[in-house]
Amino acid sequence: MQYVDSWRAVAAATGAADRAAAEDGVRLAYRSAGLAEPEEFVWADSPRAAVEAVEKLTDPGRSVREDVRTRPWAEERRRMYDELGPAGWSALWSATGAQLWETTSALADRIRAGVVAGLAVQPEDESAVRLVLLDAVLGQHDAAWLAAFDGRGDRLDGLAAVARNAGWWWPYERTVVISERPEALHRDEAGRLDCGEGPALAYRDGFALYAWRGMPVPAAFLAELGALTPERIRAEENAELRRVMLEFYGYDRYLTESGAEPVHRDETGILWRISLDGDEDVAMVEVVNSAPEPDGTSRTYWLRVPPRTRTAKEGVAWTFGLDGDSYAPLRQT
Repeated sequence: MQYVDSWRAVAAATGAADRAAAEDGVRLAYRSAGLAEPEEFVWADSPRAAVEAVEKLTDPGRSVREDVRTRPWAEERRRMYDELGPAGWSALWSATGAQLWETTSALADRIRAGVVAGLAVQPEDESAVRLVLLDAVLGQHDAAWLAAFDGRGDRLDGLAAVARNAGWWWPYERTVVISERPEALHRDEAGRLDCGEGPALAYRDGFALYAWRGMPVPAAFLAELGALTPERIRAEENAELRRVMLEFYGYDRYLTESGAEPVHRDETGILWRISLDGDEDVAMVEVVNSAPEPDGTSRTYWLRVPPRTRTAKEGVAWTFGLDGDSYAPLRQT
């Protein structure tokens, strides 16, 4: 669909919001919902700062999220469903919103978790922060739904205009709080937050999320990755962080520098196993490419295989979806 790529760009947009365009979009969303336009706009540098701003409002009126976002979307979805039928709606969603849903919803969940962690000083503070987050419209991170409805009517044009020009926003009768977009966003090929050198998501007020291949990590943890040793990796008690260390350090390098011994050899390669306290073993098969490189050398590859793998052949076969007895290649390349 022609709209998917443009909305994918919206979801990943960084840099300063177009405040005038976003405010015009809010006004249009209010008018489309039959509401009077808001009297005041309050801008914040991040979703965390926006929640703090909402908590300081003295007389914003009731939340109108139901009016400007929930009800119009539900009615538009029902209209499209009735027009296209179950199969048609499913096909439309698969071709549009479904392409963006997983990555944008996961990112929104991470932002919510980061806001709660940053503002809930005491456990009893969490519920108050979460209640404010329930009033938020997700702006650019509503891209999946907006992609499905783009070009099919003007009912959601106000919501779309805000999403294209700003981050999350909180609609109340008299006051609207709007967040800037992030300054930086780093993701891996699967769309997960990922950065080994700093924040994976960062806003200009310092609100940031740190992650390695989608897994949340402390900021201080990333700082020590460049100085890792096999001893430091073995000493890490958190199994998930130790797994991140191994991925960053390299399993093959860890095997070499930790003096690991092979557990099996055959014509396909060498099976290695790393025992880790409090975690499953890491099994790797070392294989040599039978086709030589241009310089005449043969390249070595390391294949991660299930922990219970017993032989190198069984491990190589697993990478092809076969069992060891069925794996008998006629020609290797």
